[in-house]
Amino acid sequence: MRTTVDIEDPLLKRLRAEAQRRGVSFKALLSGIIRRALDEGATGGPRGSARYRSPTFSMGTPAAHFDPNKALRVAAAAEDEEAARELSLRK
Repeated sequence: MRTTVDIEDPLLKRLRAEAQRRGVSFKALLSGIIRRALDEGATGGPRGSARYRSPTFSMGTPAAHFDPNKALRVAAAAEDEEAARELSLRK
């Protein structure tokens, strides 16, 4: 199927050079790249590869006097102050 796509000039030059280096048409190279990208996206990575897992570590139990709601209130207040400051600059 024929379609029109805008490709940034530096990327277009790289694609054309790579197609010539591989000895394939621009269309074949671009179709292959898109196909591989879509296949990898559907499986969460390259075919046959294990999914990456980020290690987690226990930080222990919080101190008895720790109040997570207070931390959220402080963060919200700081965010409100910053929003008010930015609005005052737009006068």
